[in-house]
Amino acid sequence: MARLDHALVIAAGDVDLALLRSMAAAAPAPLLIAADGGAARVLGAGLSPDLVVDDFDSLADAERLRLEASGVELRVAERDKDESDMELCLLGALELRATRITILGAMGVTRPEHSLANLLLLADSRLDGIEVTIAGRGSWIWRIGTAAGPGEAHIEGQPADYVSLFAIDPEVVGVSTDGLRFPLAAETLRLGPSRGLSNELVGPRARVTTRRGRLLVVHTDRDQN
Repeated sequence: MARLDHALVIAAGDVDLALLRSMAAAAPAPLLIAADGGAARVLGAGLSPDLVVDDFDSLADAERLRLEASGVELRVAERDKDESDMELCLLGALELRATRITILGAMGVTRPEHSLANLLLLADSRLDGIEVTIAGRGSWIWRIGTAAGPGEAHIEGQPADYVSLFAIDPEVVGVSTDGLRFPLAAETLRLGPSRGLSNELVGPRARVTTRRGRLLVVHTDRDQN
């Protein structure tokens, strides 16, 4: 099976439609995978998803019929299941051997537990080695490192953009930064304390490296927030 370069996963939260259209227009074109009500966001952007994973508890009947008429692949999930629709979308992208996954609409949902669940999916070891990013409204969130191995992030933006670092293992060891206002030099960040919150770019680029442990990197464009 050929590897898929980029899968764009759309959830039912706050989706920046302009960003969605821009990313969908990239070459090579990404595969659009919608999770449940995320299909309505895709249709609202004037686009059509390639795949919808859904238990159909939030997608309107008219929208489902429209998708079926367009020949969109619908994977019907059980309502009583262990995985969220978002998780099933990510597994679908892995099944297609995606090398890069971008998630839109993962945050800003009505029920905050869904936002938390979507963030914590980045810690899934099945995503080790895959570039997975949650994007939207001027912010980008991704995970670097593994439970037992190193990680590296290169950040591009504008001076004074926010960069926050959060451990999602009990501790992340050997965290070093270059290009941030408050530097770290082979230090340890622990799950819980907010020491890594609201650092800032001092130039157009920064670098974060870790020796061991999973670290969430959050880059927020100061001008859009």
